Amino acid sequence: MPPSLVATLAEAARTAAEREPGDGLPAPGTEVLADRPDGTVVRYGRVVAKAHAPDADRAVLDVRLAVAAHPLLHGVLLAPLQHAPAGASVPSAPVPPRGAGNCAPSPHRPADKHAALQPCRPLTLWPHGTPVDPTDPDRAPWAEAGRLVADLHRVPTDALPGPLPAMRGPAKAARAVARMRGVGIPGAAADAVLRAWGQLPAWARAETLHPGPAERTARLCHGDFHLGQLIRHPAGSGDWLLIDVDDLGLGEPAWDLARPAAWYAAGLLDPDDWARFLAAYREAGGPAVPPEGDPWPQLDAPARALTVQTAALALAKCAGERRAPDEAELAMIESCTRIAALPPEFP
Repeated sequence: MPPSLVATLAEAARTAAEREPGDGLPAPGTEVLADRPDGTVVRYGRVVAKAHAPDADRAVLDVRLAVAAHPLLHGVLLAPLQHAPAGASVPSAPVPPRGAGNCAPSPHRPADKHAALQPCRPLTLWPHGTPVDPTDPDRAPWAEAGRLVADLHRVPTDALPGPLPAMRGPAKAARAVARMRGVGIPGAAADAVLRAWGQLPAWARAETLHPGPAERTARLCHGDFHLGQLIRHPAGSGDWLLIDVDDLGLGEPAWDLARPAAWYAAGLLDPDDWARFLAAYREAGGPAVPPEGDPWPQLDAPARALTVQTAALALAKCAGERRAPDEAELAMIESCTRIAALPPEFP
């Protein structure tokens, strides 16, 4: 019986951890940090092993890893370990029968409905760090996050390895809406989500490759920013770093501010926390919004898109789990209802 994906990742992390300098303490056992269709993450000691999505473009992932390891991103993005390049692979789940092929790097194949059946998934290895504590919101590092996102957006892209891919934020929003549509959810809530989606500009719905409004310059963006994308690296200075490069690329920088903006607009983020995040971003020279004045002309479209994405995923999950939306999910769905009632504002 071939080893499971988690067992394979745990072995890869253990092997890499043995090469890392230790602190004299015994290594903890295997810990599964995430296990989703688009990524499984397993920790062993100081090392984290990640199996990326089965349909991940290996060449694009290589570029994203090279960007994370670039000196210009030191102190902004967590750099991968050098023990396994993006070409290394682990078996997908389910594991193919013996004789179906091994996990040697293979040419890129476009994502399709059979992606989950591909036999191999790219493997990367990372230093382990301490995440933000979700049980202590009063100590959430909103100001530090604002500075990190600004530093990311200010990196000169012409100095980075390339060609840089597009930031995947709009594509993920489109995928969330497609997932909700696929479930076939009837009722006013789903209708409101679709109406709010239809009011967005084409770039925010991933219908064009343009990064945003014509007068804007594409910047290096995280693509999926939230506080769960921050860690403190124990082997470094103890400062916060951004993690997860799967959606990294060129795009509209306001997208990286959009999730906190959407939460703030829905009443889910304390106004003081939003103010700290936005002020720190501006003080660090972040280009997504003007240095002073009203930020919403730049934030409105991406914040609406993230609202729709969150609401669509909530409705799909609730349908699959046969439950009613919780308080946070309901707040985002109600935000879509308010957006859908507004006159269209985008071309």
